[in-house]
Order: sequence, then C-alpha cells, then structure tokens
Amino acid sequence: MTGNGPRRNEDELVRIKAIAGTEADGPVLMLNLNRYTDAAGYPDGDLYRRYMTVLDDLLPKVGGRILWRTRVLGQAVGEQAVDEILAVWYPSHQAFVDLPHAPGGEENFQLRQECVAEAVIHRCRGDLAPLDGI
Repeated sequence: MTGNGPRRNEDELVRIKAIAGTEADGPVLMLNLNRYTDAAGYPDGDLYRRYMTVLDDLLPKVGGRILWRTRVLGQAVGEQAVDEILAVWYPSHQAFVDLPHAPGGEENFQLRQECVAEAVIHRCRGDLAPLDGI
C-alpha cells in the first residue's frame, strides 16, 4: 500500500467533535493499531523515528501522552496486519480534536501520511484502570 494514510471514519469523528468541549467531555484513550509503509522503515527507519519524535513532542502540547507502545509479534486471531500498538491518552476529546492545530501538528500529520499505511484507532474510556494514578 502507498503512503496515502488510513481511511477516516467520518461518523466517529463527528461524534468526537460533538462531545469535545461539552459537559460530557472527559479523558479518552485512543488505542492505535498501526501498519507502517515500507518507506517508514519500522522499527528502526529514520522516517519512523522522526514521526515518533514529532509525536512525542506534540502530545504534551494538548495534555496527551503515549502510555505505552509495543511491537506486534504475531496475531493469534483475525487477519489484520499490524506492526505496532500505541495507547495514547488525552485529557479530553477536545485535546484529541486540537491535536492537528497544536504547534507541530501539521508536521506530525504529514509524517503520519508518509509512515502509516493502515490504522485502526479505537476510542476507549480514559478514566479507568490501568490509568489510575497517572
């Protein structure tokens, strides 16, 4: 697959934006299942490392952070090819919505287009264990 990036779920993005900034807004965990392009050179390629560096710098600007990331070693069930899983915590849906507009957001999303061939991002509650105490 080329580096055209993952297909967006517009219905879900509308839901997220509808929650953002309302009384219903709160912490959210985005579980990212990524398959990378050959150009990214995952896990040691320069393009992938640049993408992660920019992401690591960007997330704190909206109050978010990567709780953990791990290389996928295999898949016992299903057929989705995944290279890496990242658990990204945001203090609110609004923070997730603000990410592209934060300083460094444009560079991050350009690198994402170049690095991520396919992605599934699951929106999960961000206020439950194992997040207690963060």
